[in-house]
Amino acid sequence: MAFELDIFGDEQLEADYIEWLVDEQSVDIRRHFEKLWEYYANPRMEMSGTGARGQKINESGRCYIQAQEYGLPVRITGLIHSGQAGIFGAQSARDVQRKEVVIENDVAWRVNAAVDFLFGKPISFVSKSPDGQKRAEIEMILKALFAANGAIGFFQDMAVLGSVYGFVDCFVRPDEEIIERISSSSQNHSPACGKTGAIEDVLKLAQTIDLELIEAPRALPVLDENDYKKTRYYVQHFYQKKNSLSRKSSFLSRILSGGKQSSKSRQIVAVTEIASADAWQRYEDKELVSEGQMPWGFLPVVHIQNIAQPYYYEGLSDVEPLIPLQDELNTRLSDRASRITFQSFKMYLGKGIEGFEDKPISPGRMWYTDNPEATIEEFGGDKPTPSEGLHIAEIREALDKTSGVTPVVAGVIKNKLGNLTSAVALRLTLMGMLSKNDRKKFTYSEGFKEICRMALAILDTANIYKTCDADREVDIVFPSPLPENVMEKLKEGQIKKELGVSTEQVLRELGYGD
Repeated sequence: MAFELDIFGDEQLEADYIEWLVDEQSVDIRRHFEKLWEYYANPRMEMSGTGARGQKINESGRCYIQAQEYGLPVRITGLIHSGQAGIFGAQSARDVQRKEVVIENDVAWRVNAAVDFLFGKPISFVSKSPDGQKRAEIEMILKALFAANGAIGFFQDMAVLGSVYGFVDCFVRPDEEIIERISSSSQNHSPACGKTGAIEDVLKLAQTIDLELIEAPRALPVLDENDYKKTRYYVQHFYQKKNSLSRKSSFLSRILSGGKQSSKSRQIVAVTEIASADAWQRYEDKELVSEGQMPWGFLPVVHIQNIAQPYYYEGLSDVEPLIPLQDELNTRLSDRASRITFQSFKMYLGKGIEGFEDKPISPGRMWYTDNPEATIEEFGGDKPTPSEGLHIAEIREALDKTSGVTPVVAGVIKNKLGNLTSAVALRLTLMGMLSKNDRKKFTYSEGFKEICRMALAILDTANIYKTCDADREVDIVFPSPLPENVMEKLKEGQIKKELGVSTEQVLRELGYGD
């Protein structure tokens, strides 16, 4: 069934184009972004006795494979995979034995450390409303809004998605009660300047606004042809699992269930949502199930780039540039593990000694033979390989420079760093991380400001809390991620107060804003 787009009233929006986005473009986008997530999360899959796809399990006895094995050569994994299916859909290579596989996920801890650096402490929302009473009330409303959506956990989830995919979108979805109030107020033709309800009621309704984070694999934005920064339509396409069983064994259900055959399986539907500034639609398996108008007059989607990238909708991902280095690191670690397996144990070749194969090797044991030509030859044993260790160390340094996240950020301090009691010395050590953090602060701050403006505009349209454009302006205050001397901060605040900075501002900077 074709898409019915009459509700949008746009002749330039073609159903064929939306169908192409859903059927073809979404497949390529999902494949690309899912690979980034797999390198971050590195999920594993259990193998049976003979292994996945019939390959033999390695001698270490590990009965699982990991997602980052996708970048290892066939000589190590013994698996041949196409560029589409990934490691979990790989086929075993003929006449290639699986070797020792070592995966050290240097991607995940760097991403997590960067997220903790950015949102390790709560951020503050400071209203710029000219009305003093409204400033306090708006800050209470925004605090209640984000607290209902997870507070600092919401910000950290947003940062993880943005860091992995390069961007993250937030869909502002009001509750049904707010939508009903907007409909009733439009029917009653309420004046633009209505009365605001009690602040307790406003806070309860603000907490019903859902801030839904949209992961990159399901996002299909339709941008303005002349300005890539403007989103005309926002299309989502994803597969949703229902709380019901389906007896039909479809091709899609077999893929998502790992190829297991069953007469009963969980029902899965392909969901497509289309939203604009004026209307929205929801399709399930390309059948229209619901639609409606956007009563607030704007597209409630906020786009946040992880790191700004000109001329592209997507921002710069923290994971993508690390993938080649991560593959090289895993390859060398696996090669070293195979070498150690063969060389770490000494082996003996006995000639002319009867029953030598049955005699154990232990200290103080003697062998006796009448054969004067009997010999015992020793071979094997680990040998120093300085070039190998140097190469692995250089790969780690390349990962540090590419990501900007050094082991110091994660708390791994080595003796060569010296004395870090000085704040200046610590900042110099973390210069790359701080610079990258400042770039992210700007993009995320602009996104948070837009979310606040949209939420306040929705409450204003519903005559729940009246605000104007000036009232919806906010500032985002990020606390310093570095450890600070409390006495130095207090002295700094005292000096600022003597210079004329307001007491409210000084207390907020010291963490006593509430």
